[in-house]
Amino acid sequence: MEEFTTLRGIAAPLPMINVDTDMIIPKQFLKTIKRTGLGRHLFDEMRYTPDGAEISSFVLNRPAYRKATVLVSGANFGCGSSREHAPWALLDFGIRCIIAPSFADIFYNNCFKNGILPIALPQDQVDLLMADAERGANAVVMIDLELQEITGPDGGKLHFDLDPFRKHCLINGLDDIGLTLAQVSAIDSFEAAHRVSHPWL
Repeated sequence: MEEFTTLRGIAAPLPMINVDTDMIIPKQFLKTIKRTGLGRHLFDEMRYTPDGAEISSFVLNRPAYRKATVLVSGANFGCGSSREHAPWALLDFGIRCIIAPSFADIFYNNCFKNGILPIALPQDQVDLLMADAERGANAVVMIDLELQEITGPDGGKLHFDLDPFRKHCLINGLDDIGLTLAQVSAIDSFEAAHRVSHPWL
């Protein structure tokens, strides 16, 4: 998993509440177990017409936001079914950070396991960042995970809270497998001792 320390990029505004996982990545794209290639289907039903043409008014189709790395959205982001394809699609598109007043629990947990930083902020602070995000190509924000700060286009700073363990995992690029591999020496020692003490197994 890619480490997350600082992120400087364009923030795209998606002022919608209850953005569910079927909106993020519709069910017909869940056949793959690959984490790549899903970015082109991110928000598929909002980005494209039924015949596959881009809907120019959708935020991620607008020239200023095609390379957005931050998404600012409404409350209860990621609700619905527990598909891990949702963070896969966001990450494959290039989104590394989502800012919203609240997140669905399973989606929130899945973000950390895939190198995405979900930041929950009070509504008034999200409103400020949403207004900043409306600036198009000038909507450049800086996320500093170590300091737990968001710096807006005008230099204003907002602090965000984060569980220390989740922060450690993101900064060091550790998913569940990485956390296990970090203990490989202890695991090897245990297994060697277990073979000696239980030779009949």
